Amino acid sequence: MTLSVREIDTPQGPARVHVERPARGASLRGSLVLSHGAGGGVQAGDLVALRALVDDGWTYVRVEQPWRVAGRRVATPPRTLDAAWVPVLAALCRGRWALPWPLVVGGRSAGARVACRTATGVGADAVLALSFPLVPPSGGPSRDHEARLVLDAGLPLAVVQGLRDPFGTPDDVRRALGEAAAVYAVRGDHSLGRHPEDVLVAADQWLSTLTQ
Repeated sequence: MTLSVREIDTPQGPARVHVERPARGASLRGSLVLSHGAGGGVQAGDLVALRALVDDGWTYVRVEQPWRVAGRRVATPPRTLDAAWVPVLAALCRGRWALPWPLVVGGRSAGARVACRTATGVGADAVLALSFPLVPPSGGPSRDHEARLVLDAGLPLAVVQGLRDPFGTPDDVRRALGEAAAVYAVRGDHSLGRHPEDVLVAADQWLSTLTQ
């Protein structure tokens, strides 16, 4: 495994990417590019646990949004997150940094929303959503339409959701998205921090279906 960290310029300021690649000579399965939530960073337990996928042939990239790199505590508006994410993916998919395909994009919470909204624009082959914030705990409209953008484009979508997630349980997500989405129920709430190994097992199981 090799780890490299670099910054990529975006219209919202520099983003930081943590790129981990399988050892030289390993059989490559594809690339997984994930971003963090609206109040956390790339050291979230579930995002860290997924580093183990590198040993299974996946190139794994954790993306720090510009607001996080700048030291802010709370995310900027959704449109600015999308505006930063798209050029980051473009930079990762060309030149000497080009990632191996298939390209799976995603993230946790707000990062999952960004990936769903931009999946077709960045040329993704599939989307992995961790703790998708289906409905705000304080009330408000469902965000299922963002996840449906992925399904309507014919792309595989997996949602890994905590059994006690106040933003929507796995059953809530299943009812909202139907059978087209692969929904994995894991222990925990929205943070998924106490049992990140469950997230790894679910992600590995789903990713295996993409490369069979």
